[in-house]
Amino acid sequence: MKTVIQRVLHASVTIDSQVHSSIQKGMMILVGIQSDDTCEDIEWLSTKICNLRIFDDNEGVMNRSILETGGDILAVSQFTLMARTKKGNRPSYIDAAKPDISIPLYEQFVKTLSATLHKDIQTGVFGADMKVELINDGPVTLIIDSKNRI
Repeated sequence: MKTVIQRVLHASVTIDSQVHSSIQKGMMILVGIQSDDTCEDIEWLSTKICNLRIFDDNEGVMNRSILETGGDILAVSQFTLMARTKKGNRPSYIDAAKPDISIPLYEQFVKTLSATLHKDIQTGVFGADMKVELINDGPVTLIIDSKNRI
């Protein structure tokens, strides 16, 4: 699994000109899923994300986690994170899991993240044409790949 995590002041997903979900201060997470991802990847990522110290403490130092700040999370599935771009100019998505694998894994990721954070996670709609809007705070943007945890 690959994730792009952005610290945000606001983030939202709009589908068919209607706001589907939105958050205020917290994290916007884009999630890419490979066919060989497992529940172990989900558990590791959920714990890592919720404990990342990317929020400012009272002295303006990034020293607090989302668990400590009480922030919200908006998680959106994005298969394009799995793109291969080495050869040619057209990205290949051969590494992206097919929907029969990725939908259950994405749903489990959201459930596990919710349980770790102890609150509901806002989401997009898998496979929908979504318009994602955010105000990146900092900017703070991190990429975490569960295959690179060692």
